[in-house]
Amino acid sequence: MSERFRVIGGSHLVGTVSVSGAKNSVLKLMAASLLAPGTTTISNVPDILDVEIMSELLTRLGCAVQHTGQSVSITVPEAPLHRADYDLVRKMRASINVLGPLVARVGEAEVALPGGDAIGPRPLDMHMKGLESLGATATIEHGYVVARAPHGLHGADVLLDFPSVGATENIMTAAVLASGVTTIDNAAREPDIVDLGEFLISMGAKIEGLGTPIISITGVDRLHPTSHKTVPDRIIAGSWAFAAVITQGDITILGSHPGHLEIPLEKLTSAGAIITSVDNGFRVRMESRPTAIDISTLPYPGFPTDLQPMAITMNAVAEGSSIVTENVFEGRFMFVNELSRLGAHIHVDGHHASITGVSELSGAPVQATDIRAGVGLVLAGLVAEGETIVEDAFHIDRGFPGFAESLQSLGADVSRI
Repeated sequence: MSERFRVIGGSHLVGTVSVSGAKNSVLKLMAASLLAPGTTTISNVPDILDVEIMSELLTRLGCAVQHTGQSVSITVPEAPLHRADYDLVRKMRASINVLGPLVARVGEAEVALPGGDAIGPRPLDMHMKGLESLGATATIEHGYVVARAPHGLHGADVLLDFPSVGATENIMTAAVLASGVTTIDNAAREPDIVDLGEFLISMGAKIEGLGTPIISITGVDRLHPTSHKTVPDRIIAGSWAFAAVITQGDITILGSHPGHLEIPLEKLTSAGAIITSVDNGFRVRMESRPTAIDISTLPYPGFPTDLQPMAITMNAVAEGSSIVTENVFEGRFMFVNELSRLGAHIHVDGHHASITGVSELSGAPVQATDIRAGVGLVLAGLVAEGETIVEDAFHIDRGFPGFAESLQSLGADVSRI
C-alpha cells in the first residue's frame, strides 16, 4: 500500500533543522567509485531511497556496498560487470551516471534508459555524443544505451548544446581515464559538479576549471580509492527557506552553504523575508504575508528548477500577482494541477505560469508527481484550511530524508498514513 502524508493546516514553522548531504551529488559520487578498484568511502550520505537503489545497482555490477550510519563504503572489483538492468534504472534517473565510469574502466556499458521523476523529457543525446567524441560508439538497442570503447578512450574538445549536469558528469568520469586532454565547453557549473570533480581529483584525476563553463581534464592511467564528504544539499536548504516564508515562520538552517543559494535567497528577501547568517548556516524569518515575486528557472548559478514548486507555492499565498517561467524541465508544471485543487489561482501558458495570490488555501487530496512537487504540496497543506492528503509519499522519500519528522520538530501537524 502506498504511504501518504496527512497535513493539517495552520502551522507556523519555528525551530532549527540540519541539512544532509546532497542527493544530486552523492548518487554521482557512488557511481564514480567504479573508476577505481578497492574501497572508497563516502560520508555525509543522506538516508534516502535513491541511495538504496544506487547501492543495489552497484552490488549487481559486482561491488560490495556497506552502510554505516551516514557513511557508505563501496568495494569495487578489478573488473566490474557492465550491464545496468531496467528494473532498477527505471526507478532513478541518476543510474545513467554509471555509463561514463563503466566505459572508461571496462571498455563497455549497457545501461537501460533511465526513469526517475516525471518532470519532462531529458534526452541522452549529449551523453552519447560526448562519449563518441572520446572515441566510443554509442547506440540505443532494445531499450538500453550501449557504449563500447574496446581500444580505450582519447581526449577531445566537447561542446555541449546546453549545460547539462548529467552529460557533464558522464563526460568527466569517462575522460579522467582517457589518453590526452579533454575540454568540456559550456559545462554545467552546479555545486554538485564541483563536488564530483573534487572527488575525482582526490582519486588522482587531473581536472581544472570546476565551477566555470570550461572544464579541462588530463587523463591518467589509473585512479585509486578515496574518502570524501558529500557537499550539503542546497535544494533541501532552499526548501526549508521557502517553508519559513510560506508559513510565516522562523527557521534556522544548519549544515548548509548559503553561497550556493544566492539568487533564491535574494528572491526571498524581495518577498519580505529577513535572512541572517549564523554559524554553519543561515536563518530565515517571515513576519507577514509574502509579496509575490517573478522567477525564471535557469541552470546554476540561476534559480534552480528544483525549487520551482516551492516558489509557486509561495506565490500562491502571496500578496499580488507573479509569473514563474520554467526554462529547464517542461513537465514541472504538472504540479500546478494538484496545487489548484487546494484553491490556488494559477494559469499555465507554455512555459509560463501566471499566479494570483490568495490569502488562504483549502485542504484537499492531492498527488505528488515527483520529489519537489511532493514537498511543495506538503508545504501548501500547512497553509491550507483543514486537512490535506498528499498521495505517493515515496517520491519525497527518494530525496528528502526525515521530512515528516523534521516538520514535526518545527511544530507542524504532519503524519504518515
